[in-house]
Amino acid sequence: MSTLPAPSSPPVRPEYERALEPLTSVTVERVLSWPRRLWEEDWLRKGLILALLAALWETIARWQDNELLLPTFLQTARALVEGLASGELLVKLRISLAVLLQGYAIGVLAALALTTLAVSTRIGRDLLSTLTSMFNPLPAIALLPLALLWFGLGQGSLVFVLVHSVLWPLALNTYAGFQGVPDTLRMAGRNYGLHQQWFGLRYVLHILLPAALPAILSGLKIGWAFAWRTLIAAELVFGASSGKGGLGWYIFQNRNELYTDKVFAGLAMVILIGLLVEGLGFQTLERLTVRRWGMQR
Repeated sequence: MSTLPAPSSPPVRPEYERALEPLTSVTVERVLSWPRRLWEEDWLRKGLILALLAALWETIARWQDNELLLPTFLQTARALVEGLASGELLVKLRISLAVLLQGYAIGVLAALALTTLAVSTRIGRDLLSTLTSMFNPLPAIALLPLALLWFGLGQGSLVFVLVHSVLWPLALNTYAGFQGVPDTLRMAGRNYGLHQQWFGLRYVLHILLPAALPAILSGLKIGWAFAWRTLIAAELVFGASSGKGGLGWYIFQNRNELYTDKVFAGLAMVILIGLLVEGLGFQTLERLTVRRWGMQR
């Protein structure tokens, strides 16, 4: 009967230390030139993009040479300044933003309540899945005729369609962010008993909301964009029906009177509000929260 050979011990390698030479050949700090420092600023790069678009607009409008179809950038800027100086555009903007903030706030609160119910109970998850599958593909502007019948010729109709446009995309993004929260954070919240207090509301506020904040901010951006363009489109119909309205009614009225430069001035105001909300609102919120916390680059 043969015996197996004894296993050989692994070789022992001698230990040694190697002293590294000091890194003096490469400079740790480097002074950037002033053009490079300017190019690193976001506002400069975005400003150059806007300037190129304005120059392209001016070139195409002058080449076409038809003010009724396409006014030049300078004509539109003049109409925008005149509308702001007279106060007409500011009044229309105030009306639109007042309605927008109401519908946006109600939609955000409704989405938070719906997603809180979804992460707390099984029936809540089924409710969220069913409602989003039904109503998210439905255009908000398609509900405006029914809203006019239900709420009459008032701001209630506009607020209703705005809530519809904000609620479903924000609820989907928020719930997707909740599902992406790591299990370690979830278990930490359960160990403290947060999921059993106030129907899981403290669990959502202290654990899920901070961890899912990047996805929630994306949902807020999408909801804002949907609400803003839905409001302008709805005011085109609402303003024609009631004789008053915000920026949408301003665009509709000047289109009927063939003031194309004022129409483009109204559209430019819509774009400027979008740029201000994105640059001063959402980017500031991201810089103070998710970027400072290391959750987003």
